[in-house]
Formats: sequence, structure tokens, C-alpha cells
Amino acid sequence: MNYYSLNRISPLANFRQATLNGQAPDKGLYYPEKIPSWDKQFISNLRKLDKTSIGFEIMKPYVGSCISEDQLYNIIEDTLAFDFPLKKINDRIHCLELFHGPTLAFKDLGARFLSRCMGKFSQDQDEKIVVLVATSGDTGGAVADAFYKVPGTEVVILYPSGKVSPVQEKQLTALGDNIHALEIQGDFDDCQRLVKMAFADKEMHTGCLLTSSNSINISRWLSQQIYYVLALSQWHEEVDPVFAVPSGNFGNICAGLVAQRSGMPAKHFIAACNRNKAFTDYLESGEYHARPSVQTISNAMDVGDPSNFIRIVELFEGDYTNIKNHISSMSVSDEETALAIKNAYAQYNYIMDPHTAIAYKTMQDRLEKNNEEKGIILGTAHPVKFPTVVEEIIQQDIPIPAALEEIMKKPKKALLLPADYNQVKASIKQIITA
Repeated sequence: MNYYSLNRISPLANFRQATLNGQAPDKGLYYPEKIPSWDKQFISNLRKLDKTSIGFEIMKPYVGSCISEDQLYNIIEDTLAFDFPLKKINDRIHCLELFHGPTLAFKDLGARFLSRCMGKFSQDQDEKIVVLVATSGDTGGAVADAFYKVPGTEVVILYPSGKVSPVQEKQLTALGDNIHALEIQGDFDDCQRLVKMAFADKEMHTGCLLTSSNSINISRWLSQQIYYVLALSQWHEEVDPVFAVPSGNFGNICAGLVAQRSGMPAKHFIAACNRNKAFTDYLESGEYHARPSVQTISNAMDVGDPSNFIRIVELFEGDYTNIKNHISSMSVSDEETALAIKNAYAQYNYIMDPHTAIAYKTMQDRLEKNNEEKGIILGTAHPVKFPTVVEEIIQQDIPIPAALEEIMKKPKKALLLPADYNQVKASIKQIITA
């Protein structure tokens, strides 16, 4: 499998090259030359397969010969070393809980797969690998945990000061060692802008291999297909599910759409958005306009210009009508989000975080208009990561899981910086040369 840049200037890259590059040299996102078609027997036998076998079959064509089959199987097994249960909320809505990994967020899977691939590739790499990432919340913690003490790598995480939850901040700042946190006085869009400037700066690529770990990286993006299929392996309803996906940078829902193209049964996809609704507006008007991000209680989705929008357009060959046939979108306010959390707890004794609650709200609205449908919402984070918001709504304390207890005791290690590229660049260069 080769990958081309969506800017269509850079040469083709194999899986190893595309993973290490992060973005193509022409600053475009990588995209697979071909979306594989899965064997119908693979889909029909899902309930008989273990999760490692499922993940291996999905990723094998994307990896190609860059990693041996034995090594890939071991990477997948290590990546999926926690549960992905499909929990029934009511007769028509199930939740795929993606928060049972080490940082209690859906991004654990993609970050773990990426870090294991990077670890493998670093063995043949003379230059130090520097992973540069902007986070609106959960990405930072997942990447920090996944890359912690991975040989040959240094990780630099930019996050917006005061705009991530206390748990999220502790997860991305407390590890130390090869994990470095830059606290930026701005919003996520500032962090993403600074990261893109660094990648475009030729001087930053001197003496190291600078790469990404956001969903722009194919290893993180494409591996997210796995948990959609794991949901199907636990789905016992007679109809194909509608998927509602909390959507910020749109890598998550884009991965699900790729899986559908490969043959995964799915009735429809809902891009569940908060007040940052560039995609929602696009589906209504046919015109895409990036906007400054707006701060909400679902902070990991506070993205005004989702990077993976262009991949969705590419998947559907720019056919706006076809995009609308496969995806709908809804913008949910903070007030509606809080009410969804309150109602799910009162009616079904189910506690959800603000991101999952947005998917729940959009699914409810969809099913009210389509009586024959049933759906799966993606539970993208454990509610304990947002205790101030959730506990106030449900009037109930959320116990801290054992996985969090140790890291919450560690001190924060972060460098506070203005949203100024020259200062950020100097700090990154110091990390690289240390």
C-alpha cells in the first residue's frame, strides 16, 4: 500500500515513510491509494474472531511489507490490551465504551498503535524521532502514555492553557522523561497553527525526524477503524446500526466511513458536534468555512477547522450529495449536553461524559424520526475526566479509577508560553538538542 498527499505534489510514500513523515513534504495529508475491500466471510465471522485477529485483518493491507506479519500481530495484540465493551443504554441505543485504556479515552488505541509502529521504525532510524502534537484534551494524554520511554523518541505536546480538564492536563504534563508539555496562552487552533508552522519550517527538520501523532498521521487515523468493527462483533440486532460519533478534528468519524467503504455494515453516520460546527454548516450550505474555535464543556471537540475534513471529501471524491447521503450532522449546545447527561443518568442510570452526551443527544433526535433504526454511540472518554461538569449535573461523586490515582499525585511539568511561534520554536529546539 502506498499513500499520496492530498496536495498531490509530494511523491508516493509507503506505510513506514508516511507514518514517520506525519504530513507529506508538500504539507498535505496522506491518503491511501486504495481502500481495501474486506472479504464478506470476515464480516460474517466477526463474532467468532478475537479482537487481535480482527485488528490484524483490518491493518494488514495498510501496513503492507513495512512490518512483518508476526510483528504486526504482536503490535495489534499490545495495542488492544484492554476492553472495548458495547453497553446497552436502552432498547435502541448502545454505547461502545472506548475509555477502558490507560488514559480513559478513545485515543488510546490509535496512540498505542502509532507508538508501537514508531518504536519499530526507530530501530532503523539514525536521527532522533521528535513527535510534535497539538491537543484539545485527550490526544495529549493518550500520546504521552503511549510514547512514554519509547526508545529513540521525544514527544512535545502543545495544549491550550486553562482549556483542558484538570485530569487531562495532569495526564499530559506529569510523566516527564521523554514527554514535554508546552502550555500555550491561547486556544486549540493556536496550538494547531503553531504545530503546522513548525512542520513547515525547514530549520526544525535539521538534526531530527519531526513527525506528528494527531489524527493527521495515518497510523493513528486508520487504526481507529478497528473499534468500529469490534462494535459490530458485539452487535446482536437485526438492523445495521447508525453510528453517532463525537466529532472535533474528524479523524474518528472519517475512520468509520473508511471502514464502511471496506464493507462494514453501517446504516448511517452522525457527526455529533458542539458549538464548533463548521461541518454542520457545510452540510446545510454546501460551502465549507473554517471558524475560530469556541470554548465549550466538551473541550476535546473545540476545533474550528477540522483537519480531516479534506479526507472525508477525498473519500467521496468531492461529491457533496453523496457525503450528505452517508453523513448527517447536528450542533449541540452546552445546555443540551448537560440535559442529555442528566436524563441518561435519571432514566437509565448511565453516566456519560460531555462528548459522549453530544452523540447521545444526536442519536435520540435521529431515532425519533426513524422508528425502524437502532444505533451505537461512541463513548469517547470516561466521565471522571470531567468531574466538575458531570458531578454537578448528576449530583453524584464519580470514583477515581485506579488507573488515575498514581498520576494525579504527580506534579505538573509544563512550560507556559505565549502563542508566539518564535518562542515555541526556541523551546522545541532546546528539547531536541538536549
